[in-house]
Amino acid sequence: MALWGGRFTQAADQRFKQFNDSLRFDYRLAEQDIVGSVAWSKALVTVGVLTAEEQAQLEEALNVLLEDVRARPQQILESDAEDIHSWVEGKLIDKVGQLGKKLHTGRSRNDQVATDLKLWCKDTVSELLTANRQLQSALVETAQNNQDAVMPGYTHLQRAQPVTFAHWCLAYVEMLARDESRLQDALKRLDVSPLGCGALAGTAYEIDREQLAGWLGFASATRNSLDSVSDRDHVLELLSAAAIGMVHLSRFAEDLIFFNTGEAGFVELSDRVTSGSSLMPQKKNPDALELIRGKCGRVQGALTGMMMTLKGLPLAYNKDMQEDKEGLFDALDTWLDCLHMAALVLDGIQVKRPRCQEAAQQGYANATELADYLVAKGVPFREAHHIVGEAVVEAIRQGKPLEDLPL
Repeated sequence: MALWGGRFTQAADQRFKQFNDSLRFDYRLAEQDIVGSVAWSKALVTVGVLTAEEQAQLEEALNVLLEDVRARPQQILESDAEDIHSWVEGKLIDKVGQLGKKLHTGRSRNDQVATDLKLWCKDTVSELLTANRQLQSALVETAQNNQDAVMPGYTHLQRAQPVTFAHWCLAYVEMLARDESRLQDALKRLDVSPLGCGALAGTAYEIDREQLAGWLGFASATRNSLDSVSDRDHVLELLSAAAIGMVHLSRFAEDLIFFNTGEAGFVELSDRVTSGSSLMPQKKNPDALELIRGKCGRVQGALTGMMMTLKGLPLAYNKDMQEDKEGLFDALDTWLDCLHMAALVLDGIQVKRPRCQEAAQQGYANATELADYLVAKGVPFREAHHIVGEAVVEAIRQGKPLEDLPL
């Protein structure tokens, strides 16, 4: 069922219908669309479009539909509806007859989908924040268990100075804290309701949009209807947060992939997050980490794609904006999955302390400390730096660690 048609004398070509329809992905907005419709029905009572009895009948039918969707969401994809709005309205009409046709009074799919998507984003941000905090907790726990595990720290992937495995863990805790801050900031800006803005120029009905926003759990209503139906900043912001967050997870994965190599040997990953080879019996591959690293690219691509989609659009709504959902859904799903997988990797990781200690003592990682020792004895740092550099050359020549050279 399409929500338009009176203007047209020919049916849409089936190839165009398949190209145009969005139900195959916007079905994920079903719960938000129903919740928004309940709130809109209440608003229509305040302006005399619906009686209280009619609204109660609509709300009851919508709530039944909501439970049906939660119990069997796959039913949506069995439909030939154009989009989730058409599907919900069609199901409502099936339940309450002609009364269902009154619900869309004063409302456009433009403000409807903008509202649905913001509600979905709010729900998903809540899930992301929970997963992000769980990973932080896993990192803190791993750090607490490895406070005295000394290992080499790296710059340019060359051994630089000794650090602890705990210090490494807490570096990622800081990154995740910034990721949470970005999500919280984005949440503040998207927490405004566009419902009641119509197609672009508002609605002819005196809807109290602030009251309507409150019913939906928004902090307030948007102020400009043109901007409201064409705004996808919240999509860009969440994609940006996801892109940055996935960069952090990719670096986390890369570090552990290296630490897990036979050449480094600092950690051993659990069998639960590794796989084998179909040919080489000895292999234990860090697939979970490699997939986290690999999935980072698709999230960066979603952000770039959305920016290119929006950059040339005139006000207000354009069908190009239908392209906002697939990339957003996939990017945030991917980020959420990777947060969970990163926490699972830490659950069962073994830090090989003797090997970490051995590596920290190699590569002259204590050279800076020797230079600081000379400074404490009154040698200017630049001169101390040069002296220690020469000492390193001599130690390499003799095949000895620095601490075995006579002062």
